[in-house]
This record gives sequence, C-alpha cells and structure tokens, in this order.
Amino acid sequence: MMQLVKDTAGLGMALWLIGYLASLVLFFSPYAGIMGWILIAVFTPVTIAIVWWWFRKRERIPLPYYAGVGVAWVLIAIVLDYLFIVMLFQEHYYETDVFVYYTVTFLIPVGVGLYLNRSRNVPAGDPG
Repeated sequence: MMQLVKDTAGLGMALWLIGYLASLVLFFSPYAGIMGWILIAVFTPVTIAIVWWWFRKRERIPLPYYAGVGVAWVLIAIVLDYLFIVMLFQEHYYETDVFVYYTVTFLIPVGVGLYLNRSRNVPAGDPG
C-alpha cells in the first residue's frame, strides 16, 4: 500500500511541482503565450526517463496498476492546476496544450509500463 502512495501521490506531485516551477519561470518571460507547448516538448522526455527509472527495477507490474497511476497523476494535475494556476493567478488556463498535457500525463506511465512489461517477457537470447 505504501508503494502505491509513493507511485501515485509522491511521484505525481513531485513531477507536477517540477513542471509548475518551470511554468512560473516561463510565465514571466516573453514565451508565456506558448509556455504549455514548451513545457510539453521539454518535460515529456524528462518525465518518461524519470518514470522508467522509477519503475525499472521492479518485478512485472500489471498494466492496470500503471493505468491507475496515470489516472491518479491526471487527477492530481487537474486539482493542483486549478488551485495554483486558475484560482491563484486568475488565469484562463484550459486551452489545447493543457488537454494534451493531461493526456500525456496519463499515457506516460501506461507507455512505460507497456515497455517494461514487454521487455520483461522477452526470453534471454530472443531479440524481441
């Protein structure tokens, strides 16, 4: 149970906080109008790497677990975005880039889980 909390709330909030802090920097720059796309382009590969590193040493985890992690991360992002962007800054926030971000937030743990599970199923000596 503790590992589930770390995987969902712990890692989900940490990843959200990294993106949030980066968005604050971009918010006060000339790139504020496109910061969502910049964050997606920069942090998608970073997040994939972090999630792969986080789950890589574990035994095979069922795909529904990864999907649950993705759902939890999206819910965390929605709630924290609303509280700390929409409410705090009175910002119009929900544009296309935000919905792409929520979709990617769900798909990253699912995609990493699929990759890890597939790589763990390949017998030794079989190129896959």
